[in-house]
Amino acid sequence: MKETRVVITGLGVVAPNGVGLESFRAALKEGRSGIQFDQQLADLQFSCQVSGTPPVDKENLSEYFTDLELRNFNSTGIMYGVIAGLDAWKDAGLEPSQDENPDWDSGTIFGAGTSGIEKFRESIYKIDALQTRRLGSTAVSQTMNSGISAYLGGKLGFGNQVTTNSSACTTGTESILMAFDRIKAGKAKRILAGSTSDSGPYIWAGFDAIKVCNFKSNENPESASRPMSASAAGFVPGSGAGALVVEDLESALARNAKIYCEILGGNLNSGGQRGGGSMTAPNSTAVQKCIKDAILDSGIEAKDIDYISGHLTATSKDATEIENLSTALNRSGKDFPYINSLKALTGHCLSAAASIECVAAILQLSENFVAPNINCEDLNPEISVIIDSDCIPQNLVEKNINIAAKVSFGFGDVNGCIIFKKYS
Repeated sequence: MKETRVVITGLGVVAPNGVGLESFRAALKEGRSGIQFDQQLADLQFSCQVSGTPPVDKENLSEYFTDLELRNFNSTGIMYGVIAGLDAWKDAGLEPSQDENPDWDSGTIFGAGTSGIEKFRESIYKIDALQTRRLGSTAVSQTMNSGISAYLGGKLGFGNQVTTNSSACTTGTESILMAFDRIKAGKAKRILAGSTSDSGPYIWAGFDAIKVCNFKSNENPESASRPMSASAAGFVPGSGAGALVVEDLESALARNAKIYCEILGGNLNSGGQRGGGSMTAPNSTAVQKCIKDAILDSGIEAKDIDYISGHLTATSKDATEIENLSTALNRSGKDFPYINSLKALTGHCLSAAASIECVAAILQLSENFVAPNINCEDLNPEISVIIDSDCIPQNLVEKNINIAAKVSFGFGDVNGCIIFKKYS
């Protein structure tokens, strides 16, 4: 049987440092941060008063939503996901299904952590005020966890699988690998994969409460997110969405589509919250196994990887992540691949993080550059003893990248690694 190859043919992004591919690409190359002072967090007396909130031009929402949908609309996660998803579909040169028949060959696997937290809040106040009848006709669709895939499925007329996955910060990597598996199995020709996350204090409060967010840089927002830095003091909360059109190569070639890269394989696993793993900390043995198994599944060797898009959140676990990568790849010093963390520019976008970072990784792979790491001029010495500082570029590097790895690790001790290759 002929092996099915799977490629990426479309990208869309809503990120704190850029909405749309053009703006996001420029921010990547410039090392431009999207983190700003957040007055709402200050008013609510959060310790961390900076955030990465996407600068969405709400005047242009009519390009993505009907007037009826926008009535009483209050779900930022669905808003971000729909914008990114429809942009990716258009970028792939595809159109919504135009007749009464759904597109049986196309579907979506689009992840979320929660949906419509602000709509939940609004609804709770109305219910408590005995105003249940005033909730509006979209209260359910805005707050169900699968709201994002339902919106995208309806707008594009998908007849294949339409679902929402959820695995904390690994969500986006998981959605892409689920799409990859479905297409490899011959059950779909193309899947719109990605993930999204709501904005705002009601999403971010729990992280502020457990003191994992940086509260030391409220006066200097752009320097607040400091992955791999000795002065890293916690992550900056962010939000947004990333979307990718994952497609059967034969289908892509038949319609003469632009091809960004090929997906070679990957792996998902869990540390079971054993062996040092917990709800909030990774089991290093599981992390290393995830990476090794992804390499095995992709049919490559560890030495073939040119670039890694790290998870790297600007917490005490950054050095552990580098150590795990070095051990899994058996590469250290100057032999280690180039690595960067998008979170220095966007903050930690939670359930949207991995998909936004996959978009960034694919842009770097397809356009031959490594984006600069900002805010780590004081490189963590626990990291510099493992890998050479040249592997963590602080300026833009023009570099031919053939194979890139994206790693993701999430609450619940869940891990993901996906391998992308330049298409040839």
